[in-house]
Amino acid sequence: MSQIVIENVQKVFPTGDKEVVALKDIHLEIAKGEFVCLLGPSGCGKSTLLNAVAGFSLPTGGSITVDGKAVTQPGPDRGMVFQEYALFPWMTVAQNIAFAMEVRGLGKAEIASRVDQLLEVLKLKDFRDRFPKDLSGGMRQRVAIARVLAMDSPIMLMDEPFGALDALTRRNLQDELLRIWKEFGKTVLFVTHSIEESLYLADRIIVMTYRPGTIKRDQRVDMVRPRDPAAPEFNDLKRELGLLVMEEQQRHEDEELKLAAVD
Repeated sequence: MSQIVIENVQKVFPTGDKEVVALKDIHLEIAKGEFVCLLGPSGCGKSTLLNAVAGFSLPTGGSITVDGKAVTQPGPDRGMVFQEYALFPWMTVAQNIAFAMEVRGLGKAEIASRVDQLLEVLKLKDFRDRFPKDLSGGMRQRVAIARVLAMDSPIMLMDEPFGALDALTRRNLQDELLRIWKEFGKTVLFVTHSIEESLYLADRIIVMTYRPGTIKRDQRVDMVRPRDPAAPEFNDLKRELGLLVMEEQQRHEDEELKLAAVD
């Protein structure tokens, strides 16, 4: 049985006297423990679909279920990691990680033990009493991931979490995420516009079309991990996916030019 089932999902946004169809006829099933990337150019509905799975913005049509239950609102079974870190600036690293467990009403001893474990797992022990403003972008994102793990959500939803980081920090966190995914057995739905990142991380890559967002290709990635971005099979698939994405990027640019000509 699939853990996440997306059936015939549509999403329409009203804009003045018009409507923008952001998602159309999305059908997607994700098994427990899978790592799936949503890939495509800006405006293809990647984040819109992720937010629908999170329960932040419900679809206009169709349905989304998690473990057989309809998604109607956010829930503790789905933890979200944003690009902007979304940490509480007045809390230390340890306090940010502990917050979700405090909300759930866990005991102080259990919270303290779990915080210590996650500080160890995410290599944050030396930063436990620091505030977010004193951390690098990479460290802030480690805290954001630790906070989601503290919720013990079986599903991790990630919206371009490494997009603002430098290349070296991004690769380090990609490796860290893969280690955590394997160790904790999470299901991951990960939004990215980077073809290389999707190939490095995912079991499956869902290539989406420019508006309205539909699924252009559901690509399984069978390369063994750790993956070598210099390997011929990696680059062959990178070129193939690149052509698909560039087709949609060109459609996007053509649409922009048409709108500009009308204005």
